[in-house]
Amino acid sequence: MTEENKENLNQEEENFAQMLEESFNREKHRLTPGEKIEAPIVSIGNDWTLLGIGGKGEGFIATDELKDKEGNLYVSVGDVIRAYFLKTENGEMHFTTQVSSGPAAKTMLNDAMKEHIPLEGTISKAIKGGFEVTLTGGARAFCPFSHMGIRRDANKEDYVGLTMNFYVIEVKGRSATLSRKEIVAEEHAEIVKELKETLNLGDRVHGKVTSILDFGAFIDFGGIEGLLPISEISWERTAKVKDVLKVGQEVDVVIKSMDWEKEKFSLSLRETLPNPWDTAAENFPVGSYHTGKICRLAQFGAFVSLTPTIDGLIHISKLGEGKKIQHPQDVVKIGQEIEVKVEKVDMINKRISLIPASISRAEDERKETLNRYAEKQENEDLGGLGALGEALKKARQDKDSK
Repeated sequence: MTEENKENLNQEEENFAQMLEESFNREKHRLTPGEKIEAPIVSIGNDWTLLGIGGKGEGFIATDELKDKEGNLYVSVGDVIRAYFLKTENGEMHFTTQVSSGPAAKTMLNDAMKEHIPLEGTISKAIKGGFEVTLTGGARAFCPFSHMGIRRDANKEDYVGLTMNFYVIEVKGRSATLSRKEIVAEEHAEIVKELKETLNLGDRVHGKVTSILDFGAFIDFGGIEGLLPISEISWERTAKVKDVLKVGQEVDVVIKSMDWEKEKFSLSLRETLPNPWDTAAENFPVGSYHTGKICRLAQFGAFVSLTPTIDGLIHISKLGEGKKIQHPQDVVKIGQEIEVKVEKVDMINKRISLIPASISRAEDERKETLNRYAEKQENEDLGGLGALGEALKKARQDKDSK
């Protein structure tokens, strides 16, 4: 075998290896109908424009799709365009960029529905039951509210003018019905996947109020929603959620619980605020007197509001001024102002035990009277001991003064 033959044989082997590798690459990067690409224009012909798809090969797109209404090309060789894969026909990959409003609209819409190709469109206006959508190229379509993937109470006008992708789910003549439910679900799944890797219990996140209910508010944070219970809105008692929050309001919240499987998240707004219990022992020391209002009654006692954020409890045994009562309502009522004395502060369980000031002062007066009587009696007893009694009295006074 001559050197020239050897060289040709080696060249053929290299060419075969290259073709085999390119074949593997094309198989590896096989496109699926509806898949979006961004590719440069290699050449422009009268009927077809050639796209460079890299390792995937070459693609064809109708040149008419790249012309304006006057029939002029608005692209040049080397420009990078976005297109969607339609199908492979006779070994050629075909792509599209738009759904026209001309005679080909029905065919293209049917192809888009059959091949499950997402189409780009701009919401023109809100109409009865949904939105009118103008697809890229000018074709008009309809997307029901139920297929938009938005909240029922969403402001429809906020979506007018937005450009987004849709799937065609029905074609009648040249009109088409669109849906975004699958696209929204896919986008949401991707968001959940990313957040699941970054969010942790106790994290402080920024969100926006999406809806208000009697039992709380729903907050959107990063693309997912969590419930802010009414009890977690403030350290103060919240009677009505709408008195504190409004739809669209931005808030910082703390994540209290997460259930990724059911996509249920519980949030707290009050944990972003100063906790009044952190200074309760300083503000309500044992033995101090305060005036509050009866705010709740229970079988075991009466709750007294000391501040808008802190309540104390008078046990039923401390009510009734020594008389046994069946229920606190027998002696007090909600809204009644009452002076109380702090008997105990439990910082761990966040509880303050109270007693009515009247009972406390009466007890103090009784003790003081007994002490005065005991002291008087003791003085009289010591007075009868003469000099020894005087010495004992002085010793006791010195002890009391220390």
